[in-house]
Amino acid sequence: MSDTIVFLICLLDDTILLFLAVYYIITLSDLECDYINATTCCSRLNKWIIPEIVCHVIEVFLLLISFHWIIFLLTIPMTAWIIYHYVKTPSGNIGVYDAAEIHNRQLLKSFMKEAMVKLGHHLVFFFIFLYSMIITLLSG
Repeated sequence: MSDTIVFLICLLDDTILLFLAVYYIITLSDLECDYINATTCCSRLNKWIIPEIVCHVIEVFLLLISFHWIIFLLTIPMTAWIIYHYVKTPSGNIGVYDAAEIHNRQLLKSFMKEAMVKLGHHLVFFFIFLYSMIITLLSG
C-alpha cells in the first residue's frame, strides 16, 4: 500500500476522531450545564465508544503495516488508553459513561479533561498526517 494512501486513510480516520472528540466535549458540557440529563448524555456517549476504538485500531494497524514506526509509537498510548478504559469498566455499569456514577467522585470533570486531551491529540495528528501525505505526494 502506498504511503500516500496510508496517510490519506489515517487523515480521514483522524478527522472522524477529531469530530468525535468535539462531540464528547459538547455533550459533556451540556450535562455540566444541565441542558440534558445524565441518562441521555451517557447513552449518547456510550454508543460511540466501539466506533472510536475501531478507528484507533485501524489507524495503528495501517501505521504498523506501512512501517511508519515513529508515528506508530506515538499513536499507541492513546489507543491503549481508550481500550484500557473500555476494558476496565465494571460489569454493573451500562458502559464507560454510567449515568448513576457520572456526578460522583468528579468523574464528569475527569471525562471532560480526557475529551480535551483527545481533542488535542487528534488535532496534532491531523496536521502530522496532512503534512506526511503532502510530503509523500510531492516526493513521489
